[in-house]
Amino acid sequence: MKIHHFSVAQAIGSLQSTPDGLSGAEAARRRAEYGPNRVEEVRREHLMLRLGREFTHFFALILWLAAALAFIAEWRDPGQGMATLGFAVVGVILVNGVFSFWQEYRAEKALAALRRLLPRQVTALRDGVPERVPAEAIVPGDVILLAEGNEVPADCRVIEAVNVRVNLATVTGESLPKARHADPSDAEDLLRAKNVLLAGTALVSGEARALVFATGMHTEFGKIAHLTQTGRERPSPLQREIARLSRLVATLATGLGVAFFAIGQGLGLPFWESLIFAIGIIVANVPEGLLPTVTLSLAMATQRMARRNALVRHLPAVETLGSATVICTDKTGTLTENRMTVKQVFLPDGLRDAAEVAGNATDHGPFFQAALHCQTLREVADNGVRRLLGDPMEVALVEMARSVLGHRAAMLPRLDEVPFDADRKRMSTIHQVEGKRILYCKGAPEFVLDRCSAVLTAQGTVALDPGWRERFLQAQEAMAERGLRILAFAYRTLPDRADRTRWEEELTLTGLAGMEDPPRPEVPDAIRRCREAGIKVIMVTGDHPHTATAVAREIGLVRSHDPVVITGDELRRLSGTQLQIALDSPEIIFARVAADQKMLIVSALRRKKHVVAVTGDGVNDAPALRRADIGIAMGVAGTDVARESADMILLDDNFASIVNAIEEGRAVFQNIRKFLTYILTSNIPEIVPYLAFVLFRIPLPLTVIQILAVDLGTDMVPALALGAEKPDPGEMRKAPRPHRERLLTWPLVARAYLFLGVMQAVAAMAAFFLVLQGGGWNYGEALARTDPLYREATTACLGAIIVMQVVNAFVCRHPAHSAFAFPLAGNRLLLTGVGIEIALVLAIVYTPWGNALVGTVPIGLEVWMMMLPFAAGMLALEELRKLVVRRVFQA
Repeated sequence: MKIHHFSVAQAIGSLQSTPDGLSGAEAARRRAEYGPNRVEEVRREHLMLRLGREFTHFFALILWLAAALAFIAEWRDPGQGMATLGFAVVGVILVNGVFSFWQEYRAEKALAALRRLLPRQVTALRDGVPERVPAEAIVPGDVILLAEGNEVPADCRVIEAVNVRVNLATVTGESLPKARHADPSDAEDLLRAKNVLLAGTALVSGEARALVFATGMHTEFGKIAHLTQTGRERPSPLQREIARLSRLVATLATGLGVAFFAIGQGLGLPFWESLIFAIGIIVANVPEGLLPTVTLSLAMATQRMARRNALVRHLPAVETLGSATVICTDKTGTLTENRMTVKQVFLPDGLRDAAEVAGNATDHGPFFQAALHCQTLREVADNGVRRLLGDPMEVALVEMARSVLGHRAAMLPRLDEVPFDADRKRMSTIHQVEGKRILYCKGAPEFVLDRCSAVLTAQGTVALDPGWRERFLQAQEAMAERGLRILAFAYRTLPDRADRTRWEEELTLTGLAGMEDPPRPEVPDAIRRCREAGIKVIMVTGDHPHTATAVAREIGLVRSHDPVVITGDELRRLSGTQLQIALDSPEIIFARVAADQKMLIVSALRRKKHVVAVTGDGVNDAPALRRADIGIAMGVAGTDVARESADMILLDDNFASIVNAIEEGRAVFQNIRKFLTYILTSNIPEIVPYLAFVLFRIPLPLTVIQILAVDLGTDMVPALALGAEKPDPGEMRKAPRPHRERLLTWPLVARAYLFLGVMQAVAAMAAFFLVLQGGGWNYGEALARTDPLYREATTACLGAIIVMQVVNAFVCRHPAHSAFAFPLAGNRLLLTGVGIEIALVLAIVYTPWGNALVGTVPIGLEVWMMMLPFAAGMLALEELRKLVVRRVFQA
């Protein structure tokens, strides 16, 4: 037998405790044996290991190799600027790694702040005396005292209960409060036992004395939390793409470097000079600014998402969310407001919306008086504002009654009550009214109607004959079809010496009230946007199928007359293949789902090659959050375990915030492509000078340090600005991109390398040769690195690349739309970036420290002027290309 099968005395005896709890000494001994009552943190790597990983991924290793070669070259052939190159590359690695780590660390700190909001104290009986102790100090055998609003700190067997109802949402997903009592239970499953309080749940009404029988990781809460530690961290689609791009770039750069080294040796160049040129080719091909720009772009997206109430814990999760094809969402608190409201009432004169009942107080006063008085709420002052504490359903009923009764809503003296019982499914309160005792009763309709003999109508009290009974049953069915939670209300005047056991007899029925947790007003539009974006939304809830279906219809999630609704019991009978086939249904709802089943649904969707986003707030959701491509936890109603397991936390628990975050995520992927195009374009004018140098034996038009001045200097802020472009209004009207779609595509490579890059290379080489010829240089003539003419020519080559990149920043704002279609003020960071780019090139060319660092000299205005036609030509040709693309695409 299990503890919930025992009587109260047997349960206490099984733990060698007493009704007055443990002694302080015994509690201390047991704590030493069983350990603290806490759910251990999800296993995490040491901070230093996490920091170290930021410097050892594949792209970083490429840069470490380039830096090492540069230092070796400086050691063997000093004075070539290789040391500066090495330090610059190391700086890139360090800045990027530290920044990536810092972003995630900040998110962890924000998470810790949320965690500190949870209560940490509980009242336990020690040596028979109530004592406030830390929740971690609770041990098996302790007797604790719980009241309305308290969180349950451990798994407990109820030994005394007065009108106890508990919110199980964090463990079972069930949103409606459940009654608890002290009688033995015959349920086999601990989760279904009505005499057990589970860790992580909370009392919404009543008072209880409970015997602790499991603490820490031995609780049901802890067992589910343990599942979250078994899942492996998987790289996000963006991480996989960056890794693929890194391998591609490494192969290309290394191959070209080796080839140029071999060519140099074949042409008779000294070994170290050939090596320096090989390093130059590698540096020119490796977009050193890519990782910092990706990291900064993701970080900026997280800031935008935070302003839209989504806290991202891991930077790559931003882009992963943008590729989501399915969202599995909870109902309560995410799609709905997590508060009860009276939606409909049925009075004997008809069924109507709650908003229409204000004029019926005179004829139906007992109905509203019953709603007002038959409850167990407490009214407290909170910052000078009076508010009700207790069952949200009772709060909704009292608010409705007050709105109708107005000045007549004064509370009547309460003489006695018959508390709610799980078997009776009703409660009654007795009040003093003008010298009489009036009993008000509320409960499940089938358990109240059986106790009624009359019905109150506008014309007076009449017998509750079969015709009236049928009218009430039809009204109940109509409300149930809308997914409403229905309660019946009745009353009677008690005789002076009425037997207590017969109080709830011969009642007069007054009406029905139908309640719901209303959908958030912004959710229907969010659902519509998901449908337009090709994202399937699946409701996965612990609530009743009727309730789930009704809410789904109201928010537009379900539009057909016969959606597929699968309950937890039905799900248990499905094989993996059957579940995958069922998931093909265009409209599907999962109701009464248990903790492990949510993870089964996620796993089945991932086997179907979906990118799955899952919401969750309870510890029962944590395994599914880990298994999903992106787990989304609730920041307001969520548990520690859920938040620790998630990639993103909703600060307002609102489904609409998920859709906003998806829009930002989609924008991130497109923005990365924009600045990738921008960055890769400048690789061609950086490579061509080395090709020309080796093949045509001309002076080297661009030095390695000047390449870095572009990649790590002038290009950085404009590239970052492209990464901060606002989401395209049409992005959420496109289907999710295929999960195999690459970040680096052939059209992107062709545009960057074979079109824009070629035009930039032509401009750069033209500027170089025009300056050389203007200075009297003849082909075949060697120039020293310190020759003023050589430095002026390389400065012109560098300046031409930067001028072309200024234009490129604007044409890269969209691959098909005209640059003139975007207002300049639409991306203020881009204007700032271009301004910084111009300021940097002027500093490089016209300041002594810029000349010394980059190897430049001042150039005349005429040199800049001859670059402008090339920039205008690139703009015109790119606009022409875009016009052709748009016309072909539209056709």
